[in-house]
Amino acid sequence: MDFNFKDKYGIDDLIKIMEILRSENGCPWDREQDHKSIRQNLIEETYEVIEAIDNDDTELLKEELGDALLQVVFHSRIEEEKNSFDFSDVADGICKKLIIRHPHVFGNITADTPEEVLKNWDDIKMKTKSQTKASEAMDSVAKSLPALMRADKIRSKAKKAGYAPKSYETAYEDTEEKLKALSKASYDKAENNRKIGELLFSVINLAAMVDVNPEESLYRACDDFTENFRKLEENSSK
Repeated sequence: MDFNFKDKYGIDDLIKIMEILRSENGCPWDREQDHKSIRQNLIEETYEVIEAIDNDDTELLKEELGDALLQVVFHSRIEEEKNSFDFSDVADGICKKLIIRHPHVFGNITADTPEEVLKNWDDIKMKTKSQTKASEAMDSVAKSLPALMRADKIRSKAKKAGYAPKSYETAYEDTEEKLKALSKASYDKAENNRKIGELLFSVINLAAMVDVNPEESLYRACDDFTENFRKLEENSSK
């Protein structure tokens, strides 16, 4: 096996290790994987990175970022074997994207605030993706995202196009209206499904009016509910 063992490895070593693992004399499991078979791994590793961040665990974060990086190298290697692209093409692509979308750093555009930076980013993103309508930008939001995150991204794009509640009161009234539509139970599951979806989307609009991230809010609500339920169980067992 052509491999140089070291005290400290770098990205080139990781790429080489993946090449070896995928080779004829490498690992049987790694060799038989494809994009779809390791799709779930990528999702799980991403969430484990988030958990390390939420727990302020630096050592765990270092480990989980490595696991996430492995997934990038793994998927890149699969395409390299097809002579499609390799890791260097992935790195080249993201470098060029960052340069293009930061003209206030690498060009002569002025952006002195985070808000100006984000506006430039969105404008450039639409131009590079040949998007001329807000609906096209909405269509580009990944459908594989958790529905709450996807809805918030779509809401944000609608707001940038001028379609958003004008005030908290307006957003609240819309939410109240959607809730009233559910005041009487319906036996039509499809109708209930639509109404619940509209209510949830209106709540996301309401959250935006008070600068609350709905994904984070629900995440914390789940923790609070679990903790309160635990106390309820403990009290009932006394």
